[in-house]
Amino acid sequence: MTKRMLIMLGAVLLLIVALGLGFYLHIQKLIASAPKPGPQTVTSIKAELLEWQPQISAIGSLSPTKGVDLSSEIAGLVRSVNFRSGDEVQAGQLLIQLNADSDNAAWRSASAAAELAEVVLKRDQAQLAAQAISQAQVDNDLADLKSKKAIADQQLAILEKKAIKAPFTGKLGITTVIPGQYLNPGDKIVPIQNINSLYVDFYLPEQKLSQIATGQTVNVTSDSYPGKTFVARITAINPKVDTAMRNILVQATLENSNHLLLPGMFANVNVLVGAKKKYLTVPQTSITYNPYGSTVFIASPSDKEDANGKKPLVAKQVFVTTGETRGDQVAILKGIEPGQDVVTSGMIKLKNDTPLIIDNTVLPANSPNPTPQEK
Repeated sequence: MTKRMLIMLGAVLLLIVALGLGFYLHIQKLIASAPKPGPQTVTSIKAELLEWQPQISAIGSLSPTKGVDLSSEIAGLVRSVNFRSGDEVQAGQLLIQLNADSDNAAWRSASAAAELAEVVLKRDQAQLAAQAISQAQVDNDLADLKSKKAIADQQLAILEKKAIKAPFTGKLGITTVIPGQYLNPGDKIVPIQNINSLYVDFYLPEQKLSQIATGQTVNVTSDSYPGKTFVARITAINPKVDTAMRNILVQATLENSNHLLLPGMFANVNVLVGAKKKYLTVPQTSITYNPYGSTVFIASPSDKEDANGKKPLVAKQVFVTTGETRGDQVAILKGIEPGQDVVTSGMIKLKNDTPLIIDNTVLPANSPNPTPQEK
């Protein structure tokens, strides 16, 4: 009985081995007969060393070095408006004249009283020299003269406030004030801005504080002028860090003699820090970011020759360590060498040893300073 069972068990095992061998040979035949993947069309670029200027980027806003909304210090009726909206004016130029007839009369009356007091003082001083009056009378005359001069000066100050002048040289904004209008103290008359130079105010993380100092160069760009760079200099660093955001306010001064930029505009700010460095650079489209690391595909000759005796280009996936970015470009710190052909588009259909056809008719963006393209 035991011998028969062993024979049966051996027969079953032999059958299982035969079936497994047959299945293995069938799979091998299917694999051998499966169509091999054809060459994939991609774009590529040679990795090259480029000189980069390290910089800190931020978003800022422009403000005038001098800018106010002119208003009246005292009430009065507008007699004349001596400017037009948008005029360039000089410091001290008369802009608004309020009705000052009564104030002018009061000043002349006070001035006349002061002149009379001065005459009385001189006469009494002459009499004092002749010992005709007392010193007390002369002292009273002197005090009366000072009092009347102070009244005259006060009336003159009121009179001058009725003539509203430009506090500095600048460009006027739009006004709605017209002759005959009554102005109350504090009423807005017209904005005036000196835009020959502008402040660029921006925030940086407190970790960047050690990299900035007054006098550093700041490159400023505006979406209003694509491709144009304005140069500014850091002139002030706030001595206090914002405790809510942990940022520090930085101010740079920008020359704006051509008046291209205006207060209130947004600005893209790049603070130049340190010396220029050379980085191995590729387009950002070349990088495939994965949880286990960043990779690129290299177009390199195959180890095997084709039917024509040539070594076709195939894809080789390699891990890379990325660094700083600049526009469409990214710096590669480790993983590839200068001169290697890096695949820049079409990576989704690639794997190791996939044959490649390079077609660089249309290349992905690779600009260090890209600008939006309107359609």
